[in-house]
Amino acid sequence: MNLDFTYHNPTIIHFGKEALSNLKAELANYGDTVMLAYGKGSIKKIGLYEQVVSILKECGKNIVEVTGIMANPTWEKVKEGAKIVKDNNVDLILAVGGGSVIDCAKAISVSAYSEEDAWTKYWLQFKPVDNKIVPVASILTLAGTGSEMNGGSVITNDDMKLKMGRVFPPNVYPKFSILNPEYTFSLPKYQMVSGIFDMMSHLMEAYFSGEDDTTSDYIVEGVLRSIIHSAKIAIKNPEDYESRSNLMWSATLAMNPLMGLSKPQDWQVHMIEHQIGAYTDCAHGMGLAAVSLPYYRFIYKNGLDKFVRFATQVWGIEEEGKTKEEIALAGIDALETFVKECGIVINLKELGATEEMLPAIAESTVILGAYKKLTSDDILEILKVAYTA
Repeated sequence: MNLDFTYHNPTIIHFGKEALSNLKAELANYGDTVMLAYGKGSIKKIGLYEQVVSILKECGKNIVEVTGIMANPTWEKVKEGAKIVKDNNVDLILAVGGGSVIDCAKAISVSAYSEEDAWTKYWLQFKPVDNKIVPVASILTLAGTGSEMNGGSVITNDDMKLKMGRVFPPNVYPKFSILNPEYTFSLPKYQMVSGIFDMMSHLMEAYFSGEDDTTSDYIVEGVLRSIIHSAKIAIKNPEDYESRSNLMWSATLAMNPLMGLSKPQDWQVHMIEHQIGAYTDCAHGMGLAAVSLPYYRFIYKNGLDKFVRFATQVWGIEEEGKTKEEIALAGIDALETFVKECGIVINLKELGATEEMLPAIAESTVILGAYKKLTSDDILEILKVAYTA
């Protein structure tokens, strides 16, 4: 652990089949008005909406709502929610849904009382949050982003064709999060496997970031093995509680941000995918998978020993009779095989991209300052491989 760090994670996690029973006690810590934030109605289909509203009413809360939060939440939706917060003097934002809903709730939290344009201030200029923020809490229904226990907020500005991520400090983290794996049972397979690769990508972004030997790397390897094992079970039986609970907790661990402690990180894959998402509105995990495979094959020689370790410790690749390069590539091949077995889409064309978009995606990624070593031509080469995968 060669790099200094300060770690603080204030989020309370209530995990398990009876996790929702803790909501009433948590609500006692907040004021009278709660804003429910949710997506396009799936929480109503599984009966969760009625349960939550019943508890809120039992606790005497006034309820306002921001609904229709999309998979890639937009700046327009954030502004809509911020207006509701100010107009109703909201005391708590309760996000019920997946990571996109929680990301949007955090964005609303920091934006509602900003006297400047919050998009420019917080997502483009990355300035400190110096205005009033509204507490956020979450009830998770989709495992993947880890947003339930971190400060991340990824928002898309449709007008600017930019999808930008901001990691806010611990005072913006959800105050508490309720995680019941049963809420994920009814997810379509497409969403489930997209979330699986999302959590894996969070781990790999931290892992492939230096040749140091940190405790964090050993933890990452173990969690990756858990995800791979549990994913195969959950895909066959979506209502297998143990596998779905393992996946839910792995997603939270992957991005809380324990796994990146003492690690230099630049999040290359995510930076490219964010701009793909800005142009295509694709599922985040699918976009990450499409970028990861050609990207790792493009850069693996620069971190050869770490890719060898990935192959042997995560995928069980035998070293005997192979060169380091052969072992490293075998590990990337194993990742690709797993991705395909899960039904994860790795072709950018299938995700809505066109050839005409690719240069603009590459250029915007570099302009945003995500890269110090790769040029737009390098990124374009990676995108072209992903486009024809």
